[in-house]
Amino acid sequence: MKILMVYNNFAGSGRAKKSLPLVESLLAKYKIDFDLALTKHPMHGIEIVSNADFSKYDGVIAAGGDGTLFEVINGYFKNNSKKRIPIGILPVGTGNAFAHDLGLNSTQIEEAIKIISNQKVKKVDVGKFTTDKQDYYFLNIIGVGFVVDANKTAQHFKFLGDFSYQIGVLYRILVLKFTKLRLEIDGKKIETKSTFIEISNTRYTGGDFLMAPTAEIDDGLLDVTLVKKISRLRLLKGLVKIKTGEHIHLEEIDTFKAKHIKIESDKPLVLTPDGELLGTTPVEINCLKHAIAVFWK
Repeated sequence: MKILMVYNNFAGSGRAKKSLPLVESLLAKYKIDFDLALTKHPMHGIEIVSNADFSKYDGVIAAGGDGTLFEVINGYFKNNSKKRIPIGILPVGTGNAFAHDLGLNSTQIEEAIKIISNQKVKKVDVGKFTTDKQDYYFLNIIGVGFVVDANKTAQHFKFLGDFSYQIGVLYRILVLKFTKLRLEIDGKKIETKSTFIEISNTRYTGGDFLMAPTAEIDDGLLDVTLVKKISRLRLLKGLVKIKTGEHIHLEEIDTFKAKHIKIESDKPLVLTPDGELLGTTPVEINCLKHAIAVFWK
């Protein structure tokens, strides 16, 4: 078995760089040959994967956090190779939300490599979003509003790992604001003042926040979590409940399952796909059923 390993040395505030010797030794232990491609700057992973010759490999591995996976996915869909290969996850980054759906965290490097070595795959859905006439892809989530603002704040505290997002959330509660959104969810039109909206392909976001507890990555649907206008106290209560997925029962929260979503706002709002800050509203989002194979348990 031979893989292309796209490795983000900067992931996990440098933890990934320290983990590389262990990763290499474990790949040798499980008899996995690999070409190592280190990312050197933001979005370099897209360039690496889009230019790779897939005919040389049995898989491509995203080694980093959710941002690295985002780059690998987007490079994958730009790649013109006839051969299509599975994607693997090596969670050595900060968020690792997608890895949670595999039952993995950043300490389980060997378990992740075992999954890859077994070469069992699962066809999963991919989210596609179009912003400013450009197409992008995501495996986890894309959000608008409070979640974006919290992410922006969290960027300043990445050296604290998963705790960085919690700091971002708490700060943004203090300066809470609402946005008027116009939504179209599988043809149903909604106008609302919203705290945030999150479109989920997987269950988790921001590490271990169970944003979409009923999401299934292979059902051909995206899970929409719409948080309407809400008080700071109620929002804090809801965010605490996200850890268990019970937030969806709050009266200020609506949930939907959909194949196609449009989001418009009076002024452009920044998007956060898979923890990145990329694109603005208006945005059109579609679910591509079983669009990619992932190494799975």
